Amino acid sequence: MENQLNKINQMFLIGSTGRNSGKTTLATAVIKKFKEEFSIIALKITTIEHKDGKCPRGGDGCGVCTNIQGNFELIEEVSTSSNKDTSLLLKAGAEKVYWLKCLQSHLDEGIEYFMSVLAKNSLIICESNSLRNVIVPGSFVMIKNVGSNIAKKSASAVIGKADFILESGFSNSIDDFVSKVVVDKEDMSIKINIDV
Repeated sequence: MENQLNKINQMFLIGSTGRNSGKTTLATAVIKKFKEEFSIIALKITTIEHKDGKCPRGGDGCGVCTNIQGNFELIEEVSTSSNKDTSLLLKAGAEKVYWLKCLQSHLDEGIEYFMSVLAKNSLIICESNSLRNVIVPGSFVMIKNVGSNIAKKSASAVIGKADFILESGFSNSIDDFVSKVVVDKEDMSIKINIDV
């Protein structure tokens, strides 16, 4: 089945076993490393089980995710003045930042639409667990939340597909890790060079 998934070599995919584990911290560090060299597009994905269902974070939530129109919505972030993850990604130097709100069963359609609006030579920095079930990225890093033994269901489903597992609380080693992220300029594929 892995051979049948679409390959997006220019994507650096970041997942995590829990909230507040450092996905955006890692994403902004990678953006800062490559922003002078490449056009970088950042993407944050929120998958939703059912329309008008429960909040993906638990409870009733704010309704922003669960009231989507259609099967997915792609929203461009234009503000750098808030503390939302998408604003932080834009502030770090991404050329454009998008939030894809998507029904779980239509994630393939949502990512296909997202890819259709991009320049083909852009690097993509993406935060999502579920996307790994739909595509094969250039590299997939899973951040393991060491503060909790409970992993999100979406993380448990894909952690075995991670190219690298990084433990949360990595703030003092983030520069070392990011230095191992390399881009092959010929095919725009992004990799983690663990031997460096």
